[in-house]
Amino acid sequence: MSGSDIAVGPDEDAARVDEPASAQQRLTALEQEGEIAADYIEGLLDIVDMDGDLDLDVEGSRAVVAVVGDGLDKLIGSNGETLEALQELTRLAVLQKTGERSRLMLDVGGHRARRRAELRELAADVAKRVVGGGKQEKLSPMTPFERKVVHDVIAGVDGVRSESEGEEPNRCVVVMPV
Repeated sequence: MSGSDIAVGPDEDAARVDEPASAQQRLTALEQEGEIAADYIEGLLDIVDMDGDLDLDVEGSRAVVAVVGDGLDKLIGSNGETLEALQELTRLAVLQKTGERSRLMLDVGGHRARRRAELRELAADVAKRVVGGGKQEKLSPMTPFERKVVHDVIAGVDGVRSESEGEEPNRCVVVMPV
């Protein structure tokens, strides 16, 4: 048998066929999470008598639901606290319908996008100070979303590393020299 005549057993063939189907099934499941979440959020918007358009997307391995519109600040709350609570409630609604834990991301009025940009800038500035001064710097308490943004930026900077310390809701990022 030559190298191009390698025999493939029926189980190996099935595994190859299932791989794209698995990716498609995961995408379908994430889209379903988004639909369930959107229905839940629509119900909440009706209850609080607020208007907003819903945009659904899949980014990486998570469904993303964005509520777009004016006058949505009450759904964000102080430092995004209300948004975090709404996200957890929405995840619970998805869990109730699917039986699967969701990593769904909820954004309201572009808050997370704005916050992500602010945190990237903050993390870059802190990294420069730590590299230049050689002393660690402890940031203010942050949500898991915010800490991840900071950790991702720090991971891309030579000469520094980051860790989270403390307990929720006072868990924070510490940036230190390598």
